[in-house]
Amino acid sequence: MADYDLIVIGSGPSGRRAAIQASKLGKTVLVVDKRPEVGGVSVHTGTIPSKTMRETVLNLTGWRERGFYGRAYRVKKDITAADLMARTAKTLEHEVDVLEHQFSRNFVKTVSGSARFVSAHQIEVTAAADGDVDIHGFGFAVIACGTRPFRPDYIPFNGINVFDSDEILSIEKLPRSLAVIGAGVIGVEYATIFSALDVAVTLIEPRPTFLDFIDKELLDEFIHELRDRNVSIRLGAEVSSVEIDPTGRPLCKIATGRNVSSDMLLFAAGRVGETDTLNLPAVGIDCDHRGRITVDPKTLQTSVPHIYAAGDVIGFPSLASTSMEQGRLAACHAVGRAPPPAPEFFPYGIYSVPEISTVGMTEEEVRKRGIPYECGIARFRETSRGHIMGLQNGMMKMIFSKKTRRLLGVHIVGEGATELVHIGQAVLNLKGTIDYFMENTFNYPTLAEAYKIASLDAWNRAFAPSATAPGEPEILPAVAVAVDA
Repeated sequence: MADYDLIVIGSGPSGRRAAIQASKLGKTVLVVDKRPEVGGVSVHTGTIPSKTMRETVLNLTGWRERGFYGRAYRVKKDITAADLMARTAKTLEHEVDVLEHQFSRNFVKTVSGSARFVSAHQIEVTAAADGDVDIHGFGFAVIACGTRPFRPDYIPFNGINVFDSDEILSIEKLPRSLAVIGAGVIGVEYATIFSALDVAVTLIEPRPTFLDFIDKELLDEFIHELRDRNVSIRLGAEVSSVEIDPTGRPLCKIATGRNVSSDMLLFAAGRVGETDTLNLPAVGIDCDHRGRITVDPKTLQTSVPHIYAAGDVIGFPSLASTSMEQGRLAACHAVGRAPPPAPEFFPYGIYSVPEISTVGMTEEEVRKRGIPYECGIARFRETSRGHIMGLQNGMMKMIFSKKTRRLLGVHIVGEGATELVHIGQAVLNLKGTIDYFMENTFNYPTLAEAYKIASLDAWNRAFAPSATAPGEPEILPAVAVAVDA
């Protein structure tokens, strides 16, 4: 039996950040992961491989150059599943090597095996290699085990042409048509990635809407582009059953009667926490019906104060970026070194084709709060860099308070959205105003010029002398106001 100050179950973004943070604060740390290699879902079946597949598809299809050379343009004529997997394998190998080095240089011990609680301060670890069982004591623990795809009984998963979102990464042949059940972030990402490969895609969602946390105007732009690429979007289409037809193709039977037949089916409607083997009742921790753990949002403590949980296993927002901060916060709180409160706003990134990224309030949220506001829009084709890149689509939407001039939200769809959003994030968290964007210089030519274009658009609509109602004072751009919206 070995005792540690902190034991972390899982080595994904939240787990590794918790472990390294605790070690840097002088604590002994053990990380237990059931996989043979460190990295968790993020490295092996989630964030890294899916984004690598996306980048490979965009490169091999010549997607970014089609604005100049036409839709028929290809860098590689006959793209195969093996082409996609080759780059993914190299990327994963590099990621694992980096993580192992991080753990090593920070004196974090790692064990490959299955963990389960046996008491409030002990876990049992069954080694993956030989089945040996060891008991380890701990002062604190962080549950960072992540999630796995939800696999309902009515879906005939077979690993041949009916897959979940983990299995889709290891397909042996690209389909001519693909049906995707579930228009959440994962479903939308894979649907658009395969669409970029010129696969005929049908996106099926039982609800009448999808991606509800995205600004509606931005989502309308996104949907328009998908439909222009002949992606079929079936909203309000509840799947009653899935069968394999006589030709071996999956057939989705829709309650409305408009069935969907395709070469391949991806089920991406939700994930469940990997908590069923942890023996959580032994320590008095409960899970919801999807295996997720409830925590104090400020401290990440579970119902047992010395046991924390972080990452996807606690639910929304389930982002690698926020999971890392959750892991760090949990480790700091456990050792009595709580960091300052996190900034109010953090960005969301959806790595679809095209990308979507957003930070701050949507227009719908601003309206709900009753804040007088104005929006500014910039089209990427309006920028010189956009012309150079051959961009025909893409837009940025900025929302400002008319009372205080403060930035309230930035919403971007198009090339580089997940990079561009960080400028807006910084200004938003620093309570900056429209004046920052109007008075500062951006590199030329860049897509970041869209910030100036959108801010000028908002200025002309709301703050310019011609937009000021009779009797109202004229507001000059040099005036900076920093009060609450």
